[in-house]
Amino acid sequence: MKAVTKVGNWMSKWFTLLVVLWAAVNYFLPQTSLWIAPKTPILLGIILFGMGLTLNRDDFARILKQPIPVILGTFAHYAIMPTIAWLLCLLFHLSGPTAVGVILVGSCPSGTSSSVMAYLAKGDVALDVSIEALSTLLAPIMLPTMLKLYAGQWVAIPTQQLFLSTVKIVVIPIIAGVIVHTLFSKQAEKVTKALPLVSQVAILAIIGAVFAANHADLFTAQTALVIPVVMLHNLSGYGLGFLFSHLIRLREPQRKAITFEVGMQDSSLGATLAMKYFVPAAAIPSTIFSIWHNISGSILSSWWRQHTHETMQDLEREAAQAKAQAQATR
Repeated sequence: MKAVTKVGNWMSKWFTLLVVLWAAVNYFLPQTSLWIAPKTPILLGIILFGMGLTLNRDDFARILKQPIPVILGTFAHYAIMPTIAWLLCLLFHLSGPTAVGVILVGSCPSGTSSSVMAYLAKGDVALDVSIEALSTLLAPIMLPTMLKLYAGQWVAIPTQQLFLSTVKIVVIPIIAGVIVHTLFSKQAEKVTKALPLVSQVAILAIIGAVFAANHADLFTAQTALVIPVVMLHNLSGYGLGFLFSHLIRLREPQRKAITFEVGMQDSSLGATLAMKYFVPAAAIPSTIFSIWHNISGSILSSWWRQHTHETMQDLEREAAQAKAQAQATR
């Protein structure tokens, strides 16, 4: 298990680079992962089962004990990200599968890597995990609703099928993971050490499958617009998430958590549903989002961590100076 944990830690450190390299491999050698495409729902189910294994009754009790920040953070996520996606589609004149793909990733629940970014940024990880859990459990309702509202003008949205698939792919694996954790907590704690590695391998497999399926269409004039749209989508989510948390007067660690929870999406879910219910090109925005939000999240968490460190040093220095001045005047 130590070796697995060590490999998982190494992959976590270099995950963004590995995503870029693996995407490039599958772009030039699509046969590498093309066979994985039909199995992406299974891979996503494994990821979310692992998420369920890391949750326990305390995580859900926290939502009941301190519901306001969790509810407001979840509301901000589903109010901000789909709306930004729709506005960007209008601004960049996107339509068809590309627009659907952008709105689909914007309608997904919070990204599973947001809690890592919140931890690195010295944010409120408990709040982050609670929002992530609630937004994910609400996904069967919110995702088809947002997609129907914002993307229904371009394509027919299979609302009922999306609801059932999201329940099957997202909710059931999470609940199964929570039940296993509750019944076999000691064994589950041992297994969870391997979960980062399992999740990262599964995410890489999904990204490889999407790139392999879309290798011929990735750099057309239409899809070239996806890159700036995805970047603006993610960065706007960070900015508006932070502004929202500031307006409702949350503390700094909570503002960091909500910033990541709003701006980071479960892009693996977006890619999986796009491949299942729309044309493969609709999965491109989710795949690019997966690469980009890991890069931007790493940069933002590093800056915040350094900024927090400097702020604490300044506060300690000011306190020491105030104490010295008080002693001098006695």
